[in-house]
Amino acid sequence: MAPDPQGAPAPGPQDPDGTERPTVFDLERAILGEVPVFTAHDLDEGGIPIADVRRLWRALGLPLNEESVTFTGADATTMGALLDAVDRGGIPMDAAVNLTRAIGQTMARLADWEISVLVPLVEAIDAGPGASNGRLGAATQLVEELSDVFERVMVNAWRRHLAAAASRMEGVDELDEEADTWQITVGFADLVSFTALSNELDEARIGDLVELFESRCHDVVQGHHGRIIKSLGDSVLFVNDDPLRAYETAEGIIKVIGRDARMPDVHVGMATGHVVTRMGDVFGPPVNLASRLTNIARRNRIILDQATADLLPAREFESRRLPARPVRGFGLLEPVTVRRT
Repeated sequence: MAPDPQGAPAPGPQDPDGTERPTVFDLERAILGEVPVFTAHDLDEGGIPIADVRRLWRALGLPLNEESVTFTGADATTMGALLDAVDRGGIPMDAAVNLTRAIGQTMARLADWEISVLVPLVEAIDAGPGASNGRLGAATQLVEELSDVFERVMVNAWRRHLAAAASRMEGVDELDEEADTWQITVGFADLVSFTALSNELDEARIGDLVELFESRCHDVVQGHHGRIIKSLGDSVLFVNDDPLRAYETAEGIIKVIGRDARMPDVHVGMATGHVVTRMGDVFGPPVNLASRLTNIARRNRIILDQATADLLPAREFESRRLPARPVRGFGLLEPVTVRRT
């Protein structure tokens, strides 16, 4: 059993009327629902080996000072439950660490994204009528009002995506079980001359442009039953099990991005083949080839490899090979462009 808590932080500063002003500790307590009370050594004494604490906490991507009070009761309970599952043989330790790392990386990006959305709301509350507790007070108020509902949204969304991912795996016909790969169509959509453009815009405009690009691409990809694997500011990587839907996704991205006068032009490269998935990402020759083809494509155009063109319905499309050109990592390659008949 872990020892008694180490004690609460000292009271925060007070207003002239004696009212205590919120501190960063109040904000942390509002987010966590409790305060850290245990060190890594406390957990070790309570039955959670310190070596496992190090491994799991670092897999989450969180800093660890073994001598400092870092862990809440929820942290201890969660790690203990995970290690119990490992001890019962429900999951190997390496798999538990990999899943923990996946959660940590995803939650880190989600947290940064949420903060970028919430900061303007905090500032609006702080500047509003009756505000008196500063930004920390406004942030604490917002967390207390919204944390429960968004926690439910997050858990429900995770369950829905997990169910969808399991269904995709079950329905994949081209799975090569020995190589742990399957056939899929990969697309890259990339904004034209984004680096030069970003040197001309202020930070707020760049942020708005990237957010609009990502959100529109996300809507198009989801609308055609695909998935965005990752976004890199000025580009997105998407995949689809169906080459025709992947092509329609590319057409949709060009329609909502390249034909909007407020946005830069866009070009898209696509390739089909076997990929490996790890840590939520996809790897393999089709990914690399789609990226290379993006650099070849003209503004607001789609370039394919021959494998993708061959999988499109012949009655709906006619293809044309472009002159062979050197493609890094693939030698001389004849890209393909298609048009609807």
